Amino acid sequence: MTKIQTVTSAIINQGILPLYYNADETVTIEILKSLYKAGIRAVEYTSRGESALNNFTKMVEIRNVEMPEMLLGIGTIKNLQQAEEYYKVGADFFISPGFVAEVAAFLIPKDLLYSPGCMTPTEIITAEAAGVTFIKLFPGNALGAGFMSAIKDVFPNLKFMPTGGVDTTKESIESWFKAGVSAVGMGSKLLSKDLMAAKDYATIENETKKVLEIIQALK
Repeated sequence: MTKIQTVTSAIINQGILPLYYNADETVTIEILKSLYKAGIRAVEYTSRGESALNNFTKMVEIRNVEMPEMLLGIGTIKNLQQAEEYYKVGADFFISPGFVAEVAAFLIPKDLLYSPGCMTPTEIITAEAAGVTFIKLFPGNALGAGFMSAIKDVFPNLKFMPTGGVDTTKESIESWFKAGVSAVGMGSKLLSKDLMAAKDYATIENETKKVLEIIQALK
């Protein structure tokens, strides 16, 4: 199995890709451990702050020792320089808010999953032509599950994951899976700023378990 297939399978098997960023290194690591305890084996860390690269480097170090099954992805990649930086520190997969041709050309030949955000058929066609196989529908709350239903038959060889606006409720998750997605990206609805500020890792673990149970019941 290729690296791209391995990461794709891991995300699809758990049906959710949790994503978060926290400026504090310790909080970042504790959240990662909580997600791992809940059963998560693929996580997206978003590159949205000055400490993101250092924190991600530490995540890789801790993962290698304590959580060898965990796949660590980096999100909010907007240019080639960022992709190169996180490639050097060992990111397993890369996610963008939009399609970046240079990033695709850098990562895909290295057998690394690149999932760009797309919100139009034109963007999806462009990404597919560049070798992308896993599309992030973004922003999910603006597009809605109806958009996925309308386009899925046009792109039979692609996997889709909405990010943005996916709620932790059965109704919200089920609407997307019925529309044809392979997984859902979930950020602040699952890993809220309040929970992170309170360092409430037990609730993060429990809420993640609940979402995993909902998804497994729907499959």
